[in-house]
Amino acid sequence: MRLATWNVNSVKARLPRLLDWLAGTEPDVVCLQETKCPDGSFPADEVGELGYEVASHSDGRWNGVAILSRVGLADVAVGFADEPGFPEPEARAISATCAGLRVWSIYVPNGRTPDSPHYEYKLAWFAVLRDAFAAELRTGLPLVVCGDYNVAPTDADVWDPTLFVDSTHVTPAERQALADLRALGLTDVVPTPMKGPHPFTYWDYRAGMFHQNKGMRIDLVYATESFADRVTSAYVDREARKGKAPSDHAPIVVDTTPPSVDA
Repeated sequence: MRLATWNVNSVKARLPRLLDWLAGTEPDVVCLQETKCPDGSFPADEVGELGYEVASHSDGRWNGVAILSRVGLADVAVGFADEPGFPEPEARAISATCAGLRVWSIYVPNGRTPDSPHYEYKLAWFAVLRDAFAAELRTGLPLVVCGDYNVAPTDADVWDPTLFVDSTHVTPAERQALADLRALGLTDVVPTPMKGPHPFTYWDYRAGMFHQNKGMRIDLVYATESFADRVTSAYVDREARKGKAPSDHAPIVVDTTPPSVDA
């Protein structure tokens, strides 16, 4: 199976790029974030011509998530139990079963600044998300959670840690939230960098940031052992970040061997 995750930063604005990328990369399952497209307007027909079913959860504003699959799409669920809101729950999580794999696409709240109510919302969202994952794990299905976590797990995951002091994305509380997810039995599937020593997935639009590789690793793939042990390769597709009007994120592409018969 080939699985990918990509914060597209508006599926309609990036549609030609997305379609070309799908045709060239041929992932079996794709998790999208920041679709910014109302569910009824998602370009399902266009991606359907490439063989993908679509599950979308978006109100058309700045958030929105989706799962595309050409290996089946069953038991779709949007959000999760007791999901916090700001003030109402937002379109930040969707899950589905694809060829026996439970897949989540998530877009974690940004947090804005550590003294902002949005930061407290972010931590509360993480805490309840952990409970949702614990419930999923009890089903016994292999689980993979892809998306924009809006947290850099370590100082090595930001281009200059000294510039992020007193900022979100790197605070101890946010990193502890990631550690709490991993403590459930989830593995961080770290992709291979395609430039330099760090597998950054996000670069600000400011001039030169991408070309100088001044980025962050905030798009993550967390998975159960039954999935992570089958990974044969994982990489950041920097090519998708190049050219005219790209997203500020690059996709992560993960290849695995098929599950064993008795898995």
